[in-house]
Amino acid sequence: MDHLSFPALPDADPAGRSAALDDVDHAILRELSADGRMSMRALAERVRVSRSNVYARVERMVEDGVITGFTARIDPARAGLGLTAYVLVTIDQNAWRTVSGTLCDVPYVQHLAFVGGDVDLIMLVRAPGTAALRDIVLARIHAVEGVRSTRTWLVFEEQAGPLAPGGTASHDAV
Repeated sequence: MDHLSFPALPDADPAGRSAALDDVDHAILRELSADGRMSMRALAERVRVSRSNVYARVERMVEDGVITGFTARIDPARAGLGLTAYVLVTIDQNAWRTVSGTLCDVPYVQHLAFVGGDVDLIMLVRAPGTAALRDIVLARIHAVEGVRSTRTWLVFEEQAGPLAPGGTASHDAV
């Protein structure tokens, strides 16, 4: 995550705005994004502050919701999810709460986002193959009350940008 940079952010508030973070906080986030298993001692050395300072900052960022968890990055293809697709969904305008709650539980859905434009939401689906993707789209998504239509875009290759977990751009096909 050598190229990760963060703009200055306002203080946290109940409306969901971000907490104020300084350069050391951003350096900690970069390092943890690159290696979430890094020890606090190694982290302190990497960002050039004391261990107690790192412990306090990480604890504060967890409490403030800046750090929401520590996870493993998984290669979808090696995990048996070699087919990636974006499913664009159009829904009835008054059904978004019900639809989103139901679609979040559909197997292989990695991400769901409501968007503005020609469609209402975009889903990132990682499936074992075409039969599973067909079942997800035709049997699971279309079965949800309020879903009007879908369009499926297959992903041939993915590249991670500088803000993606793991750092610099990757040219690994998924």
